[in-house]
Amino acid sequence: MKTVRVALLGFGSVGQALAELLLRKESWLREQASLKVQVTGILTRRHGGVLHAEGVDLQEALEVVRRGESLAALPGGVSGMDGVTFVQRVPAEVLFENTPVNYATGEPALRHIRVALERGMHAITANKGPVVHGYAELSTLARERGVRFLFESTVMDGAPIFSLVRHTLQGAVVHGFRGILNSTTNLILTRMEEEGETLEEAVRVAQDMGIAETDPSGDLDGWDAAVKVAALVTVWMGVPLTPGQVDRKGIRHLGREDVQRAAKEGKRWKLIGEARRTAKGIRARVAPVQVDATSPFYRIRGTSSLLLVQTDVLGELGILEENPGPHTTAYGCFRDFLEAMGVGGEPGNER
Repeated sequence: MKTVRVALLGFGSVGQALAELLLRKESWLREQASLKVQVTGILTRRHGGVLHAEGVDLQEALEVVRRGESLAALPGGVSGMDGVTFVQRVPAEVLFENTPVNYATGEPALRHIRVALERGMHAITANKGPVVHGYAELSTLARERGVRFLFESTVMDGAPIFSLVRHTLQGAVVHGFRGILNSTTNLILTRMEEEGETLEEAVRVAQDMGIAETDPSGDLDGWDAAVKVAALVTVWMGVPLTPGQVDRKGIRHLGREDVQRAAKEGKRWKLIGEARRTAKGIRARVAPVQVDATSPFYRIRGTSSLLLVQTDVLGELGILEENPGPHTTAYGCFRDFLEAMGVGGEPGNER
């Protein structure tokens, strides 16, 4: 039985869902993978942190945070610690980095992961910033240190997006892709059509559901979709691309009348992210598009997503994800952990 020490940097909805999954899969990890996971550190933005070489009581940590209390009260508790210091001090072999994304620079997550890799830790993240702003650097550093930099959950939550190309499309060339990549805007457009809500009303619903931030600009202005397009181009197509290089237009200008007028014509507005190879290089954009019933995107409703990828060997393939949540993002991180540990196969049917 191998004991693996892990650290959780970021303990919001995804971090907590990951903690729950680690607890739920404890027996499977022990029996099927011969692994014992020991959480030795947790750091949050609002609830302090804890560093404990002998292991943190994960269930207790969840309960403390959900009561709105500070982890600093637990054995090994710390307060006022920044992320870099946490990564430098935590005794762990694996870092789960799930802090908020910075579209413009990728910081401070980029720095967190760099420090972890330099220490010889596997780095797993759901944060898109380090992928689009440091993929080449971080991947090279990981190889040099003999560890892994993995990020399955950065696009479409836990759906097998990056591992699809890495493991099952070896030798294939990705010519392009298109998809509904931002579930928040898809929900907003759905409610504007089906419920007759204004943009502002639909945004408030999304915020109440916990899928839209207090400041929804990242979704409404297309930044979230743009950073996902940039990540896919960078990794899938081998061309470094930042969100600022994506031709971007969001849905802020669309009103209820625009959405319902399209519906009367048998069409629906969808925010589509896409990229393709051209003779002049990669062309990438995010923009609202009207689609009719002949489009595969027409029936993608609510928070569901659909990504279509074009290759040189299999034509167009599609991945559909229906109504994801923090638990699906957490699974992507969990699957990356298994890959980093060299565990083959799937986690089985344990409930």
